Amino acid sequence: MPETASIHDTIILGSGPAGLTAAIYAARSSCCPLLIAGGQPGGQLTTTTKVDNFPGFAEGVDGPELMQQMEAQARRFGTRFVDGVVTRAELSETPFKLWIDDRLLRCRTLIIATGASPRMLNLPNEWELYGRGVSVCATCDGFFYRDKQVVVVGGGDTAMEEASFLTRFASKVTVVHRRDSLRASAALEQRVRENEKIEFRWKTVVTAILGDSQQGVHGVRLRHLGSTTEEEFRCDGLFVAIGHSPNTDLFKNQLEMDKDGYLVTHNGTETSLPGIFAAGDVQDPHFRQAITAAGTGCMAALQAERYLESHTG
Repeated sequence: MPETASIHDTIILGSGPAGLTAAIYAARSSCCPLLIAGGQPGGQLTTTTKVDNFPGFAEGVDGPELMQQMEAQARRFGTRFVDGVVTRAELSETPFKLWIDDRLLRCRTLIIATGASPRMLNLPNEWELYGRGVSVCATCDGFFYRDKQVVVVGGGDTAMEEASFLTRFASKVTVVHRRDSLRASAALEQRVRENEKIEFRWKTVVTAILGDSQQGVHGVRLRHLGSTTEEEFRCDGLFVAIGHSPNTDLFKNQLEMDKDGYLVTHNGTETSLPGIFAAGDVQDPHFRQAITAAGTGCMAALQAERYLESHTG
């Protein structure tokens, strides 16, 4: 296998808000980072039509535009970009080794910002309608559904938190759950059951999303699990809240993870191996916001810089 002769001070995996913010800070500190964009350059925000809660944009900003601006800023300070996906990693010793197919890259510090992928319903048009009525984040998109009717799919803590949050805006929230009882905590369950704006459809699944990319979502098709009959159910938005999967398969048996596969960090963004840091959704199962991802990206870059200072002459 061909090996790149140079050893990079810092390699960043991922090009969402966490990875690009890490790149901006690392480049400004003269670490000359190399950023590997990953399978979805720009991250999840590239599929979001409007971001209204990122500070500094009083009128909101399109997700792709925000990520383009972040990338341009990182390039301005000297970040080098590589397209591709890391297919193998050896982290047992320094320099750390990463492969993009048969290309080997080595680094003294590694910032992992590979994100987490939302679990979806696997319906034919859900990605076509993503950001146009289909969402995975009530905190991000709830504001757009003032006085409208929405459906939330799921029965765990996340789904109940989403449903509860959406009642601040929506006139009605219908929770669709494939079981006949919730998996959420008792306190959350009590809160949503007492909320007059929330209704439940038990032992029911969404079989289709009704709408198109021009007009957005105008309903869903539901089927009770005890029946073959389907019904059309009117709604203005569909929030899928069945969990996220952190993109950490590459690091199994190499870095400490929690039971759901999220990288465990301490003292900010330090992972279980010195010199390796994690930022953004890959280590954050709780907030999953662009601004929190950017914040941890900043932290990771600063910590990587301090690590380099203390481990090089």
